[in-house]
Formats: sequence, C-alpha cells, structure tokens
Amino acid sequence: MKENTDYYFVGIKGTGMSALALILKDLGYEVQGSDIDKYTFTQRGLEQAGIKILPFAEENIHEGLTIIKGNAFDDDQVEIKKAKDLHLPVVTYPQMVGKLVSEYTSIGIAGSHGKTSTTGLLAHTLSGIAKTSYLIGDGTGKGVKDAKFFVFEADEYRRHFLDYSPDYLIITNIDFDHPDYFFGGINDVVDAFESESRKTKKGIFIWGEDTHAKSIKADVPIYYYGLNESDDIRATNINRTVKGSSFDVSIKGENIGNFEIPLYGEHNVLNSLAVIGVGHMENLDHALINKELQTFSGVKRRFSEKKVADMVIIDDYAHHPQEIKATIDAARQKYPDREVIAVFQPHTYTRTLALMDDFAKSLDLADEVYLTSIFGSIREKHGDITSKDLGDKIHKGGDVLKLEDMSPLLDYHNAVIIFMGAGDVQKYETAYEQVLSNLNPNQQ
Repeated sequence: MKENTDYYFVGIKGTGMSALALILKDLGYEVQGSDIDKYTFTQRGLEQAGIKILPFAEENIHEGLTIIKGNAFDDDQVEIKKAKDLHLPVVTYPQMVGKLVSEYTSIGIAGSHGKTSTTGLLAHTLSGIAKTSYLIGDGTGKGVKDAKFFVFEADEYRRHFLDYSPDYLIITNIDFDHPDYFFGGINDVVDAFESESRKTKKGIFIWGEDTHAKSIKADVPIYYYGLNESDDIRATNINRTVKGSSFDVSIKGENIGNFEIPLYGEHNVLNSLAVIGVGHMENLDHALINKELQTFSGVKRRFSEKKVADMVIIDDYAHHPQEIKATIDAARQKYPDREVIAVFQPHTYTRTLALMDDFAKSLDLADEVYLTSIFGSIREKHGDITSKDLGDKIHKGGDVLKLEDMSPLLDYHNAVIIFMGAGDVQKYETAYEQVLSNLNPNQQ
C-alpha cells in the first residue's frame, strides 16, 4: 500500500468490511467507519482494535479520507454522496481487497458455500508456518507488513471477485445461489467462476466431484481434490470419530502421510485437502501442515457449540441446502447417540422460493425441524412466500416458531439443537437458552 491516508468505511460492521478494517489498522493506517446502531457479532473485534464506529452522517466525511464503500451501499448514501461532492477517492470493498492482496502470494477461496471455513483453516495453517495476512468472512482479519501469504475470501455475489487476480484459487463447489442476481441460472454462476479462474496466476484447486466446477477451463494448472482415484489430491482410509477425522493423503498417486483434524463432517476433510494442496504446491513441509491442522478451533458462527443444562446448542451460518446438509452431517458425527433438532431461519425470499425443495430435503436429515420467519435483506424486504410454505414440504416437522414462545423446544432432552441461518437467528437461540436456563438454574 503506497497511500499515506486515513480510511473511512461505510458499512464497517459487515463481515468482510470489518475484517478489512482490522487488516488496514494492523498495517499502520488510521481507520474508522460508520454503520447502524444495532449490535453485530463483528463489532467486538473493531472495538478491541480501537476502531471508532460512528452513526451514518455526512459530517463524518472530510478532506484527507479515502472512502471504502460497502457492497450494500449506493452512491446516494449520505456519506458517499458527501465524499463525491468533496472529490474524495471512493473505492469499493472488492477493489480495495484486490489492490491489497496483489502485494503478496495470494490465495483466494471461492465457492457457493464453505468459503469461510476453508479460508479460516488455510489462514490458520499458513500462519503457523510463515508470515500470513488474512481476511475471513466471519469478520476476522489480520495484516502483517512483511507477510509472505495473503489468504482471503472471494465472493461470487454480483461477480465481486472479478476485482481479484490471485496467485491461487480454491473453488469449494458451485451451486445455484443468489437468484436475485444470477438470473441466467446455474450457467450464469459457472460463467462467473470461470471468469475469475481465468484471472488466476499460478493454479486452481477444485473439488473433483462438483460437476459444475469441473467444467471450468483456465490458463493455469487445475488440481482436483476429493475422495476418488481420479483426484489429484486424494484422501483415503478416512476415520471419522467423535474426536474428529484422520485420513491418508496422496498427491498425484504419491502418499504424503496421514493427517488429522479436530473437525467434523466430510466437508471438512475436503476443505483440508484444498489446504494441503496449496501448502504442497508452495513446498511447505507436510509435517508442519499436519501439525497446524490439528490445532484449528474453527471460525465464528460455523458449528459454534455451547452446553446449557443437558442440551448441546450449535450456532451455524448455514443458509443454503448444501450447508445445512453439511452441518447436520457434522453433528451426527460428533454426537451419534443424540437426537438432532434443526431450527432454521430462511434467508431472503428469492432464495427460499428458488431452492425450496432442496431446503426441505436437507432439513429432513434432522430428527425434527422448526422454522422461523423469513429474514429479508436490505434489497429484499418482502416476497410472495412464507416460512409456512417451506414447512409444508418438510416431513420432520416444519412448525414456525415465535420468538416470544420457545416452549416447543423444551420437549427435547439430552439432544442437539442447531440454530442455522445468515440473518438474526441468534435471537431465537438466546431466547431458548434463557428459558432453558430458568428451568435448570443449577445445571449451567
């Protein structure tokens, strides 16, 4: 970064924005920003770093600032409009990330789902071996001035990741999502990923069982990872237990050792293969990679656990059918003898409508399912569908909970309850925990 300037973030509490703010702060820049008053889970990290968070107001904007515009904001937002009136530089979040990562050996993690977990796992692993900066989609960011690697999440929504030209690209999967933007269906989504692949400089890692991702063509080597003989980076002899997973790894047919992860679900074995593949191509010691994998504790809002009374409560960001399937699979592995209850908050009306049958199929993998009202978005506040419509397609329940009455969940004992969603499903979790705690004051 060559500028000697102060950065002002419009929408600083966003997961990517807050992570980027932390990185720039670490690199020695003055950073502040604005957002809504409502508390978010990204806020604590900003406060701990001494980054000022202001309410939106045009008087916040003055000479000497470079404005970083969050993806949810248009040019008519009061602060951005003021910045343009003052002829201040205004850059988008993806533009800033693209500029920043170009100074390092960069690894972008893309995919319809699994980006954040894989980014966190790769960032943790590389950080234990070499100096590494990283930007994770759970609001976590760290900047190291003389880092070798930069690991970052690359989001396909509105083709934002086309501002990036990474050295390596991981594609965890390609599914149809964001129906409010990808009007051309799955082919439109694949086109976006292929466009980003063609901007990648050294190599691409793709899950070998994803037919959409495997159709991608690029000008650099593509390495497929997975569980099949045809995969370049392959896991065999997988052992999944209540303590995690272990597996042998071969690359191009050559066994490079046994690896262990304290993580659950087949998807985490696949994520680990992508991480191992990147490390191998960068000639990192396999034993060091294995050592770092074994100490990864996860990222925020991905299979985050707590115990209240006799219940295990899991908080997870899952908001797509494949993510729901993966989360339930992980819970089954870690708690094979417990009933698994899913509480799901549908996120956006267009996604719920477009993927309704897939949502029902994935949710039915739980023993019992409850829903909350649909959580909209800044761009989509209402729609022609309700949670009851989804509930009618679910065989394992599907009743819609009300925040003021969490009593239906009190019928379960010694079970696992997973609260899933990308909106504010945590308020339902908090309400349930409070009722449960009141009934069991001596079992905390």
